[in-house]
Amino acid sequence: MIAFINHLYNQYHYITDYKAGNTYPRTKDWLFVGSFWYLFGIIGIYLQFIYISGPAFMEKRKPFELNRILQLYNVIQIILNGYIFVMGISSGLIAKSTFICLPIDYSNDQQALQVAFLVWLYYIIKIFDLLNTIFFVLRKKQNQVTFLHTYHHIGMIIATWIGVRYLAGGQGIYIGFYNSFVHTIMYAYYLWTSLKLSNAWWKKYITQLQFLQFIIISLQFSLAIFTKDCGYPKLPMLMIMPHMIFIIILFADFYYKRYIKK
Repeated sequence: MIAFINHLYNQYHYITDYKAGNTYPRTKDWLFVGSFWYLFGIIGIYLQFIYISGPAFMEKRKPFELNRILQLYNVIQIILNGYIFVMGISSGLIAKSTFICLPIDYSNDQQALQVAFLVWLYYIIKIFDLLNTIFFVLRKKQNQVTFLHTYHHIGMIIATWIGVRYLAGGQGIYIGFYNSFVHTIMYAYYLWTSLKLSNAWWKKYITQLQFLQFIIISLQFSLAIFTKDCGYPKLPMLMIMPHMIFIIILFADFYYKRYIKK
């Protein structure tokens, strides 16, 4: 047990001292990256609006329609998430990885910088995702601001900030790669329904796809944790595993109540 705690301590300093020194010149001036205060500020403003000022503002007002705004929002999400997924393939990084272990390249190589940019863009998209909850509040759909919804958004903001600040590349990019693919399909569904083209019968399959991505990521990270000399620090993987397990439980509960129990 003492050896395990000592290993975690060493991994912490591996990231914050040694590796932070390597990544600092690359990401310190990137938007919303340089300080913890960006992270705390974004999350604080988000929670304050969706639970306090937003509901208070809408209390005596009729719900906003926001149809055109939502359609534009969905189109932007499709483009951004689709771009990350396509670039993940075209960069060749996913193709040449071993699935189980992908080390971080901290150099200023063109591919390493491209990957770091994609990690940063994914982080910005997770901030952009917060508008989804704000739209719920403005449309007076507070019942959709569930614990699962809020927890997932905040968890992704924290994880992606750590990723772009200290771990811009390596094993962690699989999360963004899979998630961008799922979100491309998910926002295509939202756009489809908002345009009222036809009944989108494939809604529950999107939830299944989300559930599947968490299973695959958990499997990958579990295998990487027990891989020696992976080149990716184990502490972040150990920290994210409880989050993944919790998310899997929450999504399974949501799927059961929404589609099976009914």
